[in-house]
Amino acid sequence: MKISPSRTVADSARPVNDSAVYDAIAEGYAAENAGSLLNQHYNRPEIREMLGEVHGRRVLDAGAGSGVTIEDLLDGGASVVGIDGSAQMLRLARERVGDGAELIVADLGAPLPFDDGAFDDVVCSLTLHNLRDWDAPLTEFRRVLKPGGRLLLSVEHPFAIWYAGRQNGEEPDYFATRPRTDRWEFDGQQADVTFWDRPLSEMIQAFLRSGFTIADVREPGVSPGAREYVPELFADRDDPRFLAFLFVELRR
Repeated sequence: MKISPSRTVADSARPVNDSAVYDAIAEGYAAENAGSLLNQHYNRPEIREMLGEVHGRRVLDAGAGSGVTIEDLLDGGASVVGIDGSAQMLRLARERVGDGAELIVADLGAPLPFDDGAFDDVVCSLTLHNLRDWDAPLTEFRRVLKPGGRLLLSVEHPFAIWYAGRQNGEEPDYFATRPRTDRWEFDGQQADVTFWDRPLSEMIQAFLRSGFTIADVREPGVSPGAREYVPELFADRDDPRFLAFLFVELRR
């Protein structure tokens, strides 16, 4: 997801983003992400690398959005089901992948419409940080995974968010689970998107409470193409890594 510089502090009673939020910006959001540094050259290639060989595996893409991860999974020979709360985002996903995947409008805060052990892998890319409660979706992800199955996820890096707040003159409480709202604008489309920031320790505790084992944690660099995409950003940097997202592999 694109992190907008336009930020306000959300009221703690503000509800989790409903489908209307992403429905309102679906077209512009998908177009922006198609070539952005953080998505095209950072999040997407890292998720793809973590997935590895997926031929013949049944994979759930939870928070599928416009279908970029589904496209990668299908290219790798996986059988894919994509779910998202936004019907408009899934419409764009259908345009991207055709009939190659099953797409279902579903709320990640509710029980998932799948049998126990239905999937070899679950991918949840840049989605959990939109939810105040992680226990319910993580428990559901574990339930629908086969024994030994993987949950691969990316979320906004907690320290990067805290540091950005300090740079903006705020005094965010790193140790609190707290709401934050960004105003996103894309070609005249506008929406206020709420995130729930939390410390790394709370993220880890949520993974463990849900019964997962932590198999891998990554803070990667960008893809090689990023140097050509924004050469001025990397001109004087030998190490291409920077803090934006945290990537985690969990095992059932």
